[in-house]
Amino acid sequence: MEKEVVIIGGGPAGLSCGIYTARTKIPTLIIEKLLPGGTMLLTDRIENYPGFPEGITGPQLSEKMEKHYREFGGEILIDEAVDIDIKEKNVKLRSGNCVKGKVIVIATGGRKKKLGVEGEERLKGKGVYYCAICDGAFFKEKTVAVVGGGFSAIEEAIFLTKFVKMCYLIHRRDNFRAKGHIIDKLLSNPKIKPVLSSTVERIEGTDKVENIVIKDKKEGKVYDLKVDGIFISIGQIPNTEFLKGKIEMDENGYIITNENMETSIPGIFAIGDVRKKQLYQIITACGDGAIAGFFAEKFLNNN
Repeated sequence: MEKEVVIIGGGPAGLSCGIYTARTKIPTLIIEKLLPGGTMLLTDRIENYPGFPEGITGPQLSEKMEKHYREFGGEILIDEAVDIDIKEKNVKLRSGNCVKGKVIVIATGGRKKKLGVEGEERLKGKGVYYCAICDGAFFKEKTVAVVGGGFSAIEEAIFLTKFVKMCYLIHRRDNFRAKGHIIDKLLSNPKIKPVLSSTVERIEGTDKVENIVIKDKKEGKVYDLKVDGIFISIGQIPNTEFLKGKIEMDENGYIITNENMETSIPGIFAIGDVRKKQLYQIITACGDGAIAGFFAEKFLNNN
């Protein structure tokens, strides 16, 4: 299969880019390994996307973006990119098929970081989770912990209070990185108990999570916290392993681009959470997509 523009990843960045290219009648294909919307589908409520002052769920916004893209004739292929021939701009898929493009846009997003502590891997799926929206309903009237101090961690803790009896929010620093309205919601929620200046040392349990070992960094004491589940929200890792050694990245695997979203390889763009930048939000991912779509058209016109 061959298309003018091939976008790898169907999150907000990829869909926005696709809207811009498909709207100008450029044959466009988005390759998405799961469902259009990407990790946006895992967001319970989005309160900072323009035009929705009352908020909108991630699945609702994903559906609107996908519909918008398809209205302009854009196509979506459910498959996963596993390798890419940079010179030929040929994308190898998990299915064994290949897709060739004149322009390739990398929009593969990221995945949750792991804590890297004892018990995490063994109890994964047995009380250790990375997505409150996906798995929070398993913990009705239970006690859980969320690890992290950023916006996403706080959002997960607030969401979990729809189900749980108590949620400990464990953060290694003495204050939260997030500011404003969401902190007010956090501090006013009686089901959330912040545990600051603390780290999780170990996750324990036989067949399921039963206990986590906490270290108080200020006092130096180590103690047990009885929980039924733990949700880890400490940031993300870009999904760029299949591009290693083929395109310029930083030491953490984020792709280096210029302000036009162009990578070190002509005709290959990178957008959204795979790109090295300062702010990782749905709205900035969409902005990246719009810019890449505009300059992808320019590249095609000049080549």
